[in-house]
Amino acid sequence: MDYKSSGVNIDAGNETVRRIKGLARATFTPGVLSDIGSFGGLFSLGTGWRDPVLVSSADGVGTKLKLAFMTGRHTTIGVDLVNHCVNDILVQGAVPLFFLDYLATGALSPDVAEQIVAGLAQACRENGCALLGGETAEMPGFYAAGEYDVAGFIVGAVERDHLITGNRLVAGDVLVAVPSSGLHTNGYSLARRIVFEHLGLHVDQHVDALGETPGEALLRPHRSYLPLMRPLLATGRVKGMAHITGGGVTDNLPRILPAGTQARIDRSSWDVPPLFRWLGDAGEVPVDDQWRSFNMGMGLIVAVAAADTDWLLGALKASGDTGARIVGGIEAGEPSVRYA
Repeated sequence: MDYKSSGVNIDAGNETVRRIKGLARATFTPGVLSDIGSFGGLFSLGTGWRDPVLVSSADGVGTKLKLAFMTGRHTTIGVDLVNHCVNDILVQGAVPLFFLDYLATGALSPDVAEQIVAGLAQACRENGCALLGGETAEMPGFYAAGEYDVAGFIVGAVERDHLITGNRLVAGDVLVAVPSSGLHTNGYSLARRIVFEHLGLHVDQHVDALGETPGEALLRPHRSYLPLMRPLLATGRVKGMAHITGGGVTDNLPRILPAGTQARIDRSSWDVPPLFRWLGDAGEVPVDDQWRSFNMGMGLIVAVAAADTDWLLGALKASGDTGARIVGGIEAGEPSVRYA
């Protein structure tokens, strides 16, 4: 017996590394001090910081991976992973420095791995983030044929006096929602059940209500809000931000609320995109469940003082986002969301 006959193909692993080295190197920033293949990634903060705080996060793509398996399209998964992690540290005021990935599969396919890493590299370049390294694990018997799991780890930095935590929020502050590009990376277990089990649709079947196929609608990449928000981070005028991920608005917005405050969301102020309306109607999903399962078209919620509302909406529009709008505010209460 040998390792290959046990299900681990070292040659496929080496071929994968050969293919992805160039993709990763194309993302390197001046802070990168090591090459792909080192035991550890080396990164220097440099001298441009006064009192930096490192901000880190880790996440996955969840069962959105099932859509990639069904369609055979894997490039967008890497984009999803990076942008999700970028947004998670962005809401605390941080900009990304470097990113690492973990890819695990039963039988390694260099072609699939290359697609995934190509998406990672694309999103890292777009966010000014170095793809510093990662791990590819071949684990026979652990995953079904043709399936894999992938996770991402990000490290960013913010000046201590520019941290955004939500602790300055007070009653009277205003909440502005910024549109999502779709489901992003959450709610897919429910969405897949509605689309493929309840409705019995095929992933490439055209849906008139959407104007596209389920595969196209559900694989749309998670949006990065860094290009939009980066110019505003150091102004001190953004008091809080919530990335609307698992748990929807209901569970994510309270994460930034200080004691003695609650958020009010006026559902009538927001035009829920067709995809979410279609899923809710087709699955007969209770409204409260929809707002806790999906982002409902709100990918990011930004809190500012009432006097800064026009400034924020103007800045977002100037950066290219015309869909942002006021959806509620902060009021006295305990950290929670009250829907009006």
